[in-house]
Amino acid sequence: MNVVSAITGLPYVGKTTLFNLLTGAHAATGSFSGAEAETNVGVAKVPDERVDRLAALFKPKKTTHAEVMYRDLGLTHAEKPGQAISAGKLGDLRTADALVHVVRAFRDPSVPHVDGSVDPLRDLSTVQLELLFADHGVVERRLERLEPELRSAKGAERETKEREKAVLLRAKTALDAERPLRDVEFDPDELKLMRGFRFLTLMPLLVAVNLDETDVTKPDPVLEPLRASAAAHRSTAVIPFSAKLEAEIAELPPDEAAAFRGDLGLAEPALDRLVRATYELLGLCSFFTVGEDEVRAWTVPCGMAAQQAAGAIHSDLERGFIRSEVIRWDELLKAGSEANAKRQGLMRTEGKTYPVADGDVVHVLFNV
Repeated sequence: MNVVSAITGLPYVGKTTLFNLLTGAHAATGSFSGAEAETNVGVAKVPDERVDRLAALFKPKKTTHAEVMYRDLGLTHAEKPGQAISAGKLGDLRTADALVHVVRAFRDPSVPHVDGSVDPLRDLSTVQLELLFADHGVVERRLERLEPELRSAKGAERETKEREKAVLLRAKTALDAERPLRDVEFDPDELKLMRGFRFLTLMPLLVAVNLDETDVTKPDPVLEPLRASAAAHRSTAVIPFSAKLEAEIAELPPDEAAAFRGDLGLAEPALDRLVRATYELLGLCSFFTVGEDEVRAWTVPCGMAAQQAAGAIHSDLERGFIRSEVIRWDELLKAGSEANAKRQGLMRTEGKTYPVADGDVVHVLFNV
């Protein structure tokens, strides 16, 4: 599946720098042309040492990591709530599966804050209020159109529209209370009814906190109020990073970069944690296909049935699915080859309903 994540936030918080670091792009930074500024689009590989270790075993012609598409969307500094997101940017935001909200925690006199002072929690609330306003507008407009449709609808069509009205009224109640829709317990049928609206506050939210370099090793005082805010909501996580520091490290050779991070006590790049956190919030997992031609990671919802997961590779595999051969990636590495794994009884045969697990290596047997 294709995963799309939208990076957003107030002006001058490091959105485009983060976008460039994640995707390897070279989008212009340091200027801001408002809500109508062009949306930057790029792709980031999902860091996964399992792919690299399997590739080292099979030495394939091609190695393919899973990917996340990122959209970099600037917002204006609005005088009143509901004015910071243009219609075009709203459309771009609604194409996303998850939101990355960059909030500023770095202090730099040469980059004035649009509100005059650095306050990450205030900025988080400001942008989240804009998203609430946007969703509230969608709900109100749809409820207005529903009334005449209900008067003329009959039978099953009327029942469907009545269910839609009921779920939209629940959504409106939450939004009126400035409560994001991700906090509301909707059942699968209700979520299906709302799917086409692409509500922004229903999407998982990753708060990326852009720290000063000096705060990277001891970020807790800055992060504690943001973590407390995130803990009060569902499908919300906080990831700290320093755009300035990560940009400096990105200029170093890999061995020097690793040594630099080691000196700072950082186990891995913050960007890797951010990409993985996006996966976790969306409930996504990776399974692998291996061979001499290619070692590849495939993205599916965790626990997806094997037959449907096979469709991520190719629709023919789902349509003609017979069974799959499955082994854990680490068991395959220990065995040293698929032949050894089969001799040791480590390779399992699974049917259509087997829930694919993160880290499974899968061979699909099919007939079309």
